[in-house]
Amino acid sequence: MQWTLVIPLKALARAKSRLSDTAADALRPGLALAFAQDTVAAALACPAVRDVAVVTGDALAGRELAALGARIVADEPPGGLNSALAHGASVIRAQRPASPVAALNADLPALRPLELARVLDAAAEFPRAFLADAAAIGTTLLAAAPHRELLPAFGTESRSRHRASGAVELRLDAVDSVRQDVDTGDDLRAALALGVGPRTAAVAAQLLIPGQ
Repeated sequence: MQWTLVIPLKALARAKSRLSDTAADALRPGLALAFAQDTVAAALACPAVRDVAVVTGDALAGRELAALGARIVADEPPGGLNSALAHGASVIRAQRPASPVAALNADLPALRPLELARVLDAAAEFPRAFLADAAAIGTTLLAAAPHRELLPAFGTESRSRHRASGAVELRLDAVDSVRQDVDTGDDLRAALALGVGPRTAAVAAQLLIPGQ
């Protein structure tokens, strides 16, 4: 099965505020963009991925991610993360009603294409499925089979909310790169330990990160 991934990305100027203890205000937008670039590049290299649609209203991010091969869907009108994902999925389904779609976080800088393929192949066995994040509280991927609604419920404690919505939790080992999103300095250190993509590595080299 070949998937279309929907990746939401908020305005870079407002992104990654929880990294304020690790990255200065001037560096956080570039770090958020680097996360998204490495995520999109890895996703497009995944053998289970047909294409990637990024939902964003940020002009710079749109240009940079389109240059990597992503399709840019305008986040209009902006209504938050779940609205952006539902909008992106509806745009894809309007053109390809039978396409399987999966929402993927934009902050997975250590993402490995073959690990993502394992997750998507497992998700293909269910009408809706999700992968919990490394903290086992949130969600990094939510998948919907052909002709099934995505019904995203990202945000605080999204793992429990996706499970309550009827989505099957995927319990897979050795897919750490798909689980490791980055919201805090500790998350960034964990991602760096896994091995991040080149754009994140270049920006992170400008940071003084204890334990790196």
